[in-house]
Amino acid sequence: MDVTRDIAATILAGFDKHYSMFRDISAAAKDRFERSAWAETGEANRARIRLYDERVAEATAQVARLFDNRVADDAIWPDVKLVYIGLLHEHMQPECAETFYNSVVCRLLHRRYYQNQFIFFRPAISTEHLEGEARTYNCWYPKTLGLDGSIRAMLESFDIACPWQDIERDVAQIEQVFSEKFASRQTLHPNHQLQALSSLFFRNKAAYIIGREINGHAVTPFVIPLLKSRSGALFADALLTDEATISRLFSFSRAYFMVDMEVPSAYVQFLRSLMPVKPKLELYSLLGLQKYGKTLFYRDLHHHLDYSTDNFIVAPGIRGMVMLVFTMPSLHFVFKVIKDRFEQPKESNRDEVKSKYQLVKNHDRVGRLADTLEYSDVALPIDRIDPELLKELQDNCQSSIEVDGDELIVRHVYIERRMIPLNEFINVANDEDKAAAIDGYGQAIRDLASANIFPGDMMLKNFGVTDSGRVVFYDYDEIVYMTECNFRSEPPTPPWIDDLGSEPWYSVQAGDVFPEQFRQFFFADDESRETFYRNHKDLIDPAYWNERKQLALEGRLPDVFPYPVGERFCNRFGRTTEQSHA
Repeated sequence: MDVTRDIAATILAGFDKHYSMFRDISAAAKDRFERSAWAETGEANRARIRLYDERVAEATAQVARLFDNRVADDAIWPDVKLVYIGLLHEHMQPECAETFYNSVVCRLLHRRYYQNQFIFFRPAISTEHLEGEARTYNCWYPKTLGLDGSIRAMLESFDIACPWQDIERDVAQIEQVFSEKFASRQTLHPNHQLQALSSLFFRNKAAYIIGREINGHAVTPFVIPLLKSRSGALFADALLTDEATISRLFSFSRAYFMVDMEVPSAYVQFLRSLMPVKPKLELYSLLGLQKYGKTLFYRDLHHHLDYSTDNFIVAPGIRGMVMLVFTMPSLHFVFKVIKDRFEQPKESNRDEVKSKYQLVKNHDRVGRLADTLEYSDVALPIDRIDPELLKELQDNCQSSIEVDGDELIVRHVYIERRMIPLNEFINVANDEDKAAAIDGYGQAIRDLASANIFPGDMMLKNFGVTDSGRVVFYDYDEIVYMTECNFRSEPPTPPWIDDLGSEPWYSVQAGDVFPEQFRQFFFADDESRETFYRNHKDLIDPAYWNERKQLALEGRLPDVFPYPVGERFCNRFGRTTEQSHA
């Protein structure tokens, strides 16, 4: 019996089972959309996120059971890896299968064996020209079909089992926006065509057609969001052609898409032609393949370490009570480690904090919650750790670190995109950007409420400003569902109480929230407070929060669109129709 081949085949069978289940859940998004089964959509998202760890645990247990007397022999693993590479010949998801292999091996072996000859530190199989049996994208030629005929053929190509509300109207409006966007284009070249990925992208209550227009050497991205009216009729809601707008649709602060992909790398290659500056790790993650996204980040990190000279330092800004945050000035990410002891008045514990991060991972992030990459046993060169940072880690996070030779092992860490803390941004921004950030802060709180999320600690330092100027929340240790809160008005102070002290004179129960107290989190200076109150003063009114809570309880949360509402056809053309949300 060839043990190395049997071990490799067992691991690959585990991955194939995983990806088959992954595709089944993703492909079923079309049926859920057609049936308007929105509650099922949320559960499917959570089930798909759990799927990877469940299948890795299953495959690890199977390898340990079948080959118990051999897996501890480190001498066989380089050969197992070589056999596994051979099995990936003509595999449709080799990059993801390599990551699955790493996950299994790292569970079977001690971390001292996380070496290149045992795991896939670098990719072994190229995916550059990989194609499956089904087409990755389809093409339509306006020179033959006309622009209107090409648009209609594209809309109908997805065979959505829903009646169109008015497909002629939608085709005409898409054509008009196309014409407006490209009115300056004088020449239509012989290769002029529309291309769209073969599978729809599903998220929340929307389906998205992702495509590009080719004309000569020019490549123009476009996205068509498809929604359903309350009566179940299908309609096109917009035509998005701006690269920045499309990039925000694929932001790290958005929930993962459901897409049926035989060859993920081909989809990522198409997407990168639309958003060339978008990192591959974000695209893979947004397609639901966040484990491979983690692999890409880890490779990028080590590449960065090889080509940089600065050290990891304590992140600038106000120190956290729950997390110790560090970064590298030359790296666009921060590393967050849970402290051993939380500072007062924080009363949660490590398990509760981890559960909050998992809540965010599973929830609709509505463009206002930063996604995180969660790692275990991350090895960093200790000579790249600033002495001040090392001391803070030893003083505050001793249970999460270990010095092993010339490496610092971080046993558990969250990694996320670095943003400028809102309090710091406001201090240095010009008047226009400052006003936009203040309004964005209020809108972020509203959008979270629209997703049934109460952020808890709304201090400005817990919000960040992204490169695109969007305000995003990133401190999750007090985050809760709004439906778990009891929003109350502060009782008036009786005249006989002269000294209120530090504690409220009235009783406060678990879950009680007093929106009138939010004033202390908002803005201290009169100008900023006035700017904020111009659009968001109702955020200190308990009635606002109780109204949103009731909508959440009834399953009627307000719409939050991941693209500018001015781009919607109902606003651009003044159409009157029943609208659902994206």
